[in-house]
Amino acid sequence: MTFQTFLIKYGEIAIKGKNRYMFEDALVRQIRFALRNTEGTFRVHKCQGRIYVDCDGYYDFDETVESLKKVFGIVGICPVVRTEVKEFEELKKDVVAYMDEAYPDKNLTFKVESRRAKKTYPVNSMEMNCDLGEAILDAFPEMRVDVHNPDVLLNVEVREEVYIYSHIIPGPGGMPIGTNGSAMLLLSGGIDSPVAGYMVAKRGVGLEAVYFHAPPYTSERAKQKVVDLAKKVAAYTGPIRLHVVNFTDIQLYIYDKCPHDELTIIMRRYMMRIAETIAKENGCLGLITGESIGQVASQTMQSLLVTNEVCTLPVYRPLIGFDKQEIVEISEKIDTYETSILPYEDCCTIFVAKHPVTRPKLDVIKRSETRLSEDIDRLVQEALDTTEVIDVEA
Repeated sequence: MTFQTFLIKYGEIAIKGKNRYMFEDALVRQIRFALRNTEGTFRVHKCQGRIYVDCDGYYDFDETVESLKKVFGIVGICPVVRTEVKEFEELKKDVVAYMDEAYPDKNLTFKVESRRAKKTYPVNSMEMNCDLGEAILDAFPEMRVDVHNPDVLLNVEVREEVYIYSHIIPGPGGMPIGTNGSAMLLLSGGIDSPVAGYMVAKRGVGLEAVYFHAPPYTSERAKQKVVDLAKKVAAYTGPIRLHVVNFTDIQLYIYDKCPHDELTIIMRRYMMRIAETIAKENGCLGLITGESIGQVASQTMQSLLVTNEVCTLPVYRPLIGFDKQEIVEISEKIDTYETSILPYEDCCTIFVAKHPVTRPKLDVIKRSETRLSEDIDRLVQEALDTTEVIDVEA
C-alpha cells in the first residue's frame, strides 16, 4: 500500500489555548528538521488544526517513520492514503479496497469514523459512517462492527481530497524542542546523564552540554564516547553544543589540598560552578544532571544538598526517584546504552576516593575548600578560557 501523507497527532499542544499556534509552528519546524536528511521530498503544513506531512514522489517509508518517531510533540503518526473526491459510490469502493489491502486477515471488528471537512460534499458524516460500514460488511461478511472497542478504527476525512487511515504509530510525546527555553546538561560517559538530557528535552527544552575531561587520566576515546552520546541524544533534540572543559589541573589541586574522603563532593561542587558559568554565558535557564537519590556517595540527600549550595540556577534531576533498571530501560530505548557501557573512564571515576564521605556537612566542606584559595580561582578561569566547543549533530 502506498501512503502519500502522514497525519501527525499531537497531545498537550491541543490545550494551549491562544498560544497553540506557537507550539504547532515549533512542531512543524522540528518535523522539517527531522526529515532534512531523509530520502524523499516532503511538504509539512498545517490545515484546520491538523499537521500533515505530504510525501511527493518516492520516499523511504521506514526511514521516514523512524525520523518522525524522534520528534518530541508527536504522539501519533498516521499513514494516510489520499484519493480524489469522487461520487459516494466510488468512495465506497476506495474504502473497501483500503480495508482489503490493509487487513488480509478479515476476522476482526471495526468502526468507521468519518469527518466531512468539505461541507459541499453531499453525504454528511453520520451517513458516511453507516453506509461505509455497510459496504465493508457486504464485502467482508466475516468482519463485525464494534463501536465501543474495535480492532480497527477506520478514519475517512473528506477535504479537498479524501484521507483514509486506520493505523497510528506511537510517537515520543512531549513538547516541541525550544518551546521551554534551554538548559545545560552535565554529560558524562555514563548511563544516566544522556537519559536525563532526553527526559528534560522531551518537555520542550533545548540542550547544551558540558563534559569535564581530564587528560592524560582520561583518554581521547573517553572524550569521543561523550561526543557519540551527544549525537545519540541530538537525534531527538537537534544540534547540541558540547563544551569540553579540561578539568585535570583543578582535580589534581583538589587532590593535593583537600581530605580524600571529600574529593568527590568538592570536585562536584567545582563542576557545578563551572557548568553554571558556561550556562549563564549561553542563556541557559538551568542545569541538568543524571543524579538519582542514593545511587552513589555523591548522590545521597546530604551530598545533593551540599552540591546544590554552589548553584543559583535551578538544577533539574529528572531521574531523582528512578532505580538503575528503569534508567537502563530508557537508555536502551533511546540507543545510548551500548555506547554508555564502553570501558572508557571519565574523570569522576579516576579520582574517586576509596571511602568517600556519604553524609557531608556543608560547613566542613566549605572549610576544606578554603585550602584551595591560593590558586583555585586562577585554575577555574583557565579551564573556562580553554574550553573546547564542539557542535554535535545526529
